[in-house]
Amino acid sequence: MTGLGLVMGVVFPFFVRFMGVPSNLVLTPWFFAACMGAGFMVGALNILLAKNVVGGRLRLLAERIRVVEGNLRHMAAGGGMEGCAPEDCYIEIDSRDEIGDSARAFNNLVTALATAHQSESALRDFSRLLASRLDLEILTTEALQQLMAHTKATAGALLVESEGQLTTRASHGLKNIAELENNDCVGAALRSGQRQLVRLPAGIELNGVLAEFRPSEVLVDPVMYKSVPIGVIVLATGEAFGEDALHRLGLLRQALALGLNNVLAHDRLQRLAALDPLTGIYNRRFGMARLREEFSRAVRDDSPLGVVLVDLDHFKSVNDTYGHLVGDRVLVHLVKLARSVMREGDVLVRYGGEEFLAILPAASRGDCVEVAERLRRLLSESAVTDGEQRIRVTLSAGVASTSELSVDSPNDLVHQADQALYQAKEAGRNLVRAA
Repeated sequence: MTGLGLVMGVVFPFFVRFMGVPSNLVLTPWFFAACMGAGFMVGALNILLAKNVVGGRLRLLAERIRVVEGNLRHMAAGGGMEGCAPEDCYIEIDSRDEIGDSARAFNNLVTALATAHQSESALRDFSRLLASRLDLEILTTEALQQLMAHTKATAGALLVESEGQLTTRASHGLKNIAELENNDCVGAALRSGQRQLVRLPAGIELNGVLAEFRPSEVLVDPVMYKSVPIGVIVLATGEAFGEDALHRLGLLRQALALGLNNVLAHDRLQRLAALDPLTGIYNRRFGMARLREEFSRAVRDDSPLGVVLVDLDHFKSVNDTYGHLVGDRVLVHLVKLARSVMREGDVLVRYGGEEFLAILPAASRGDCVEVAERLRRLLSESAVTDGEQRIRVTLSAGVASTSELSVDSPNDLVHQADQALYQAKEAGRNLVRAA
């Protein structure tokens, strides 16, 4: 800068001479010296100004860039941007020149980094939540809370499709929840696999998605797993969903799809593990677990618990005479009849090959006898057809209830019913006996 000033000092006298000033006034040593001195001073002054004004701004920019670099390294190691929140790392824009443009571009970079980190943190925390939940109700409730928090939604719902049925599993701040499952926007999102964003002008309400506040936007987002819809996210806001919120929702939706699929698959496996494949009722292992639960509840609530142990009479001869396929049909027929005489909340268990255990909460011995007699009579009066043949079978049953017995465990209760069943067999079968 000073060199340029000296050069200008040398050139300036010739420029003045060119403008018509006499040579004896400008082409003199003292004039050259004065011009060079002035050029040197101007150059030095420019250096000082640049160092104090531009240099200070550049030093600030370099300092903030180093802070951002440190935060990026910290984020790569799994940390956050605690040391460079946007409000702390922003550079003040106080000019409209290139320096101001540089500050503006830097601030935009910090904002983009903070937004990306927020999305990454949200996805990480959301994925961790989904991976730790295998209960559908708990997962959908907590997932909805996270979705609303990360999109700043005021109300929302999460619907899940299982076995062809779409049901609302979690909701907050929405009315008429039952209508959501048949809502046109929800149906359109499921059919198309595309997000539906409905903007509501003042005075207009979206049928079936009526919030407890006045929404301005309602978002309906299908949850897809391998191109198959398994759920729907419904979110409502009183303002508008920002681009960052919509982008973040897209990331969270992918994680939710995987988490929901895992939970639904787990539920299916649990049902398969718990159910007898032929009759669709509890197998012995899970049935006895349910009996232990009901026994503990009965002791805690000081209420009775009854059991009915049923055995088909001469079932081996049915298999030997008509074959195992017909025998299976007889077992399914018995289960159908048993369900017709049992209450909602009663539990039916396939206890053995042709043995069944009915668990009857809050049932006295008389209640158990009544249920067993109704089932015995229905079975004896019905038949299973095989072509032109009508196969008739009977059953024997033993009942027991804690209302009349002093037992210490669920196994003792079943043992008492088994003893009563043995008495029914010894007495000629097709009978009900009570312990």
